[in-house]
Amino acid sequence: MSNAASPPPVSRQEAMRTLLAGIAADMQAYAGLAALLEEQFDAALRHQGPRLGDIAEKITGMVAEADARRIQRVALAQHLNGANGTMAQAFALLKPAAREKMEADWLALEALVIECKRLSKRNADLLVEQHGIMQRVLHGEEHIYEPI
Repeated sequence: MSNAASPPPVSRQEAMRTLLAGIAADMQAYAGLAALLEEQFDAALRHQGPRLGDIAEKITGMVAEADARRIQRVALAQHLNGANGTMAQAFALLKPAAREKMEADWLALEALVIECKRLSKRNADLLVEQHGIMQRVLHGEEHIYEPI
């Protein structure tokens, strides 16, 4: 993402516009990430190794872009409100109608992030379980016959 590497905006209005655009971009990105995580789960269930690799590359790229936007968001909040600036403080700078919309968007984004974390953990649990099963199949159980 090229915006994350750009210098801080000159005006407060430009900073706010960039901040709000980043939130909108994250809403779309996390919806796409959730879809990819569903694809990953399907590929894992079907033991489709090459497909899993392709999906993992896409997920890695999306997560890197989202992290770049997060870093930019922190910098913009600080640009607008000082070194300890927060998103709540940045939203407080908006007019009431715009503030309410952005606070609702922020809550929706948080919900998307939480859902993606849940899906990611579900997928990781499945992959770990499958790996354990394959290890037992390939190498046998260590304690099939234990002395009584």
